[in-house]
Amino acid sequence: MKYNRILLKLSGEALMGDRQYGIDPKRLAEYAAEIKDIHSKGVQIAIVIGGGNIFRGVAGASNGMDRVQGDYMGMLATVINGMALQGALEDAGMQTRLQTALKIEAIAEPYIKRRAVRHLEKNRIVIFGAGTGNPYFTTDTAAVLRGIEVDCDVILKGTRVDGVYDSDPEKNPDAVKYDHITFDDVISKGLNIMDTTAFTLSQENKLPIIVFDMNKEGNLLKVCQGDTVGTTVNV
Repeated sequence: MKYNRILLKLSGEALMGDRQYGIDPKRLAEYAAEIKDIHSKGVQIAIVIGGGNIFRGVAGASNGMDRVQGDYMGMLATVINGMALQGALEDAGMQTRLQTALKIEAIAEPYIKRRAVRHLEKNRIVIFGAGTGNPYFTTDTAAVLRGIEVDCDVILKGTRVDGVYDSDPEKNPDAVKYDHITFDDVISKGLNIMDTTAFTLSQENKLPIIVFDMNKEGNLLKVCQGDTVGTTVNV
């Protein structure tokens, strides 16, 4: 396998499957099967999930809610998603640990870097919940931050699109896909891969990002094997 330790970033919306909101157990089981495939081949796996299928702090703020309060609600939504994925992974026979940036001792460990690394070394899958624990920071930023802290080789951003395009492929049928692109080119072309804070953090620490379609069976394994799947963003 090309990568020994990965950080898999999933959006909360990905867990909805074909539903309008909430969590689709079928989609969870599909993701668990994909993750088990690479786990069985020795890849150490850390995961960050968004909370957009349950609540978005930004959306709450636009409706008059206090932004800080809304962001904390969003963090709790990521914990719910983390618990759901944890259950699916354990049902599939894998050992997991859920660590959260906010202290919720009854259901999860507090995030401690050394403990997280030790879990990964023991081939436990570590799910990081509650973002960075701070309002105004997205789960993209949390994913890159945790990826750097626990010394991951790459950030794998699983989306419903099969890579990075020069324009929105869902709106423009003539959009051109990039197989490889540099951080500088992403910025100069104004492409939207992650929020600016997350992207800059990844660039400064020379941590590559691969954007790929997580919903296509076998893609996660192909990425970890080093096949050309999706788009690789590197220095």
